[in-house]
Amino acid sequence: MTPQAKMRSLLQRIATGPELSKDISLEEACSGMELILQGEANPVQAGLFLIALRMKRETNDELLGIQQALLKVTKHTEVGVDDLVEISDPFNGYVRGLSVVSFLAPLLAACGVPAICHGVETVGPKYGVTHHNVLDAAGVDVGLALPDAVARISDPKIGWAYVDQRMTCPSLYQLIGLRDLMVKRTCLTTIEVALHPIRAKKRTHLLTGYVHKPYPPIYTMLARNAGYHSAMVVRGVEGGVVPSLQQPSKLHCYYDGQSDEELRIEPSMVGIEHGSHRALPIPEKAIVADEEVDINRAAAAAAQAGISALHGEPGLAYDSLVYSGALVLSHLKHGSVDDCASRIREALDSGAVADRFSAKK
Repeated sequence: MTPQAKMRSLLQRIATGPELSKDISLEEACSGMELILQGEANPVQAGLFLIALRMKRETNDELLGIQQALLKVTKHTEVGVDDLVEISDPFNGYVRGLSVVSFLAPLLAACGVPAICHGVETVGPKYGVTHHNVLDAAGVDVGLALPDAVARISDPKIGWAYVDQRMTCPSLYQLIGLRDLMVKRTCLTTIEVALHPIRAKKRTHLLTGYVHKPYPPIYTMLARNAGYHSAMVVRGVEGGVVPSLQQPSKLHCYYDGQSDEELRIEPSMVGIEHGSHRALPIPEKAIVADEEVDINRAAAAAAQAGISALHGEPGLAYDSLVYSGALVLSHLKHGSVDDCASRIREALDSGAVADRFSAKK
């Protein structure tokens, strides 16, 4: 079959309405996504393929098939460390609060666990403040080539890096324009956080977040399929990896091939009292007409808050890093959550994390 005939056959089955649409196999989903990535499906067909799957609700096989196609075109690189944490916040960012999770990677590195965060500058449907925006505002090179990122992670004085999707998966990055035109969220938003671009010698651990209840088993399924040694899926603010500072939340995880586990977590576990904010609020100066967020101003505010926290300044940014960092270290068997929180605070208060954040290779 020609590429056009293949895509036509797939669309005839998945895009026939709520009652008549049919599921396709893992192999067919992979084939359809490959046609899109290779430019052999025109933009109308590509958009219809992804939206139709979304509207009928993707099966696990369909999600795995699309992930398989994306894994084939992702640049996978090994780094010479035993353990690596991959921080995969939503690539479309934040619009209801400031996130300082971009500073979690150097914090973990200062505690002996190399880490990366990755993403894109902007993507729909949210077009929020991203790792790229915040780190760029903080003066970090957000255009590192993979070998340079690996060199930073391997350096014991640095131990962390940001890598952009345009470096790790250029074929997927080229679809950002199409995703803008589709307006609505597709499965790419879910799958792109679990493509495992940089791999440790022994164990790579995925840290990502969710909002809606059906997603944790989907993320752990994708993590296993991509080869992550373990995964932490946090019910975080705006689907990010930092839980609410105001109320209990949940952490879904697996470790070393074991079954999924659901844990109840709350701020008091790390000595944070329930306050009036679930996360760091966006400052008024970053909100423009119709409550729209000015991305540049919000990113600058997040960068300032994050750098202050790395210098030990108390506040919501500091608490967010303590909470999320303690959960990660505890998951990696570094001690109880409370003990790990104390270790995180010591690292922040010492100034060592700030030095590591600003270190150049």
